[in-house]
Amino acid sequence: MGIIEKMRLDGKKIFVTGGARGIGKSVATAFAEAGADIAIVDVDIEEARKTAQELKDQHGISTMAIQTDVTNPEQVNAMIDQVVAGFGRLDVAFCNAGICMNIPAEEMTYEQWKKVIDINLTGVFLTAQAAGKIMIQQGGGSIINTASMSAHIVNVPQPQCSYNASKAGVIQLTKSLAIEWAGKNVRVNSISPGYIGTELTLNSPSLKPLIEKWNEMAPLGRMGRPEELQSICVYLAGDTSTFTTGSDFLVDGAFTCF
Repeated sequence: MGIIEKMRLDGKKIFVTGGARGIGKSVATAFAEAGADIAIVDVDIEEARKTAQELKDQHGISTMAIQTDVTNPEQVNAMIDQVVAGFGRLDVAFCNAGICMNIPAEEMTYEQWKKVIDINLTGVFLTAQAAGKIMIQQGGGSIINTASMSAHIVNVPQPQCSYNASKAGVIQLTKSLAIEWAGKNVRVNSISPGYIGTELTLNSPSLKPLIEKWNEMAPLGRMGRPEELQSICVYLAGDTSTFTTGSDFLVDGAFTCF
């Protein structure tokens, strides 16, 4: 069997949080193209259903849409139960849901700080923990967490201390889980995207001035595209990455190199 065939995900059962749109939808599409069955997990159930139906119609795979608040342990556990009941097992978890608030630190309320940390860091922990329990019982699996280049640098000109801190936490959480579960055949890695031009980002009036600044600073002179994150996630989800765990993969067009 050649390397291309080995990279396929036929028969894999995967859930994607924040999967209804943006990076989550793009990566879910790649998983579907590679043959996996996909559960689209999102707080926006209508968009999740649309995305799940699109993937089913276009790629002939099994899909489901599940409404879940990743900060709620009961909802996360119920989501995992639904995935396992529907698919029979869980092979890959893409813990991707996240938010960002651009608020100066001296003006940020406790509630604003807590919301970012709860979704971006605690939400990743809860979904990874729940997935890990199932994978340990099964004898293995792969967990992919979405961190950010903001875990490595302090972004400018926007003020986003809560986002940066939460994403740095995701990387250390990823490494910690990878060590704890290495002997249980559960691999845990993270991706750290740079600025990615999702539909929501590109169409946001408040972000357009920032995008111009970001592109001026970027070595490649542009933002990344969601599809430029697909191949690394397919690799981490599949059986050619069995010696890869505890790693963080920067996909940022060299933005963090200076």
